[in-house]
Formats: sequence, structure tokens, C-alpha cells
Amino acid sequence: MSAERCPALFVTGTDTGVGKTLVAAALARYARRCGLRVAVMKPCETGVADPTGLGADGALLRWAAQSDADSELISPYRLVDPLSPAQAATQAGTAIDPHVMLSACQELAKDKDLLIVEGAGGLMVPIRGGYLMADLAREMRLPLLIVSRPGLGTINHTLLTVYAARCMELQLAGFLINRMPAKPGPAEREAPHLLAALASADLLGVLPEVDGTREEQVDQLADAITNLPSRSWLLQALGMPATARPL
Repeated sequence: MSAERCPALFVTGTDTGVGKTLVAAALARYARRCGLRVAVMKPCETGVADPTGLGADGALLRWAAQSDADSELISPYRLVDPLSPAQAATQAGTAIDPHVMLSACQELAKDKDLLIVEGAGGLMVPIRGGYLMADLAREMRLPLLIVSRPGLGTINHTLLTVYAARCMELQLAGFLINRMPAKPGPAEREAPHLLAALASADLLGVLPEVDGTREEQVDQLADAITNLPSRSWLLQALGMPATARPL
């Protein structure tokens, strides 16, 4: 599958709780404010109370992108148990077919200006058998945007994620640090500088810790993207003009 129809990103995280769904949604929200037609996708989502509809993450992405795409395209696999997709599918007595997700991704990209795909967890999360989230990103041929956190441990987690991506020959758009506290401690303060120096990938921005409902957080993060000193780099990673600003 190729995403040549429009610029695209595959958003992944260094670990659980980094806020990659909020970041993916904020990027979609920002792009919509700039007048772009945005497609969003959560190929497989677990912990979905009612799998007949979108899960919380898929619904948030749809809202942020103002998408009218069918739920089966936005999130082809919706599973009840809050486990890895492979485990949740086993519990549900089903199997995940990567071709279904690849076809949905290809369909979503038609007639759009930007496609944002959010993975589940990190690159090494199993989807089925020996098929990992990294394998899906490779088959989709999408550059990775890594979302990391600023606290203690992030240097190890981020460098390992970048290293794994390089070893698996995945294209890297760069990484974002999310949830920077208003009053950062020593670990948080030093993380951006150290990661920018050590990671063989571009630091595309540092986003603040925000409060409120998930929708309010997305709007605040979209506002923060407008004011990022590194906004032009981030927009370039998104395939958007460096001068693009909300209408």
C-alpha cells in the first residue's frame, strides 16, 4: 500500500500514557483549521466498550478531523479487552487481517490533503502472531512520528524506539515531546536538549501538559502547535507548507 495520494504520518508512542492520541488528534485539528481535508485512522483499538461503534480514540480522531468517513474505515478492528490487539483479538475469538487495515488506509487517503494514522501502543505491540505494529507501519509505507514524554526514563525509551525504527528500516519524520509540565523538574528540563543531541531523528516540538476534557485538550494542543518555534519543521513532516496557519 502506498500513501502517495496525500502526505501522511503514522503516529506511534514510546510507551503507554504519552498522549499520542491527543497529539494525533491535535495535528488533525490544526490541519483542519488550515483548511485541509484530513483523513484519520486508528487501525485497531482495544478497550472499546461497545465495538459496534468507534472507541474513544477513534471517535476523538474523527471529531478532530471533522471526518464523515465510515467507522469501518477509521477503525476496522474494535475490541473489548484493554490488551494488545493480538491478545484482545484472541479473547474475542477473532483474528486481525492486516490486509483489511491496509485497504481501509488506502481508501481513506483518496481525495484528501493529509492522512494521520495512529497506532496502538508502541512499535513492538503485537497485532497478530509475529506481526507487529512496526510491520503495519512498514506495509503502509508511512513515515513515523514518535510521541515521547519528558520525564525520567524518556531518554532510554525514545532512543530505543528510534533505534528499533532504524533497524527495521522505517522512515522517521521525527519525534515530539508531549506533556511538558508548566514547572518542569531537572529531568523534564533537560530531556529536549539531550534527546535532540542523542536521537538520530529531528525533535519537531515540545507540547505542554494540558487539562480539561479530551476535546478541550486537543484544542489547546492545536493552539500550542500554532506557536511552536519548530512549527515549520513539524509542518514539513506533515507535508504542509511551512507558512500554513489556521484560517
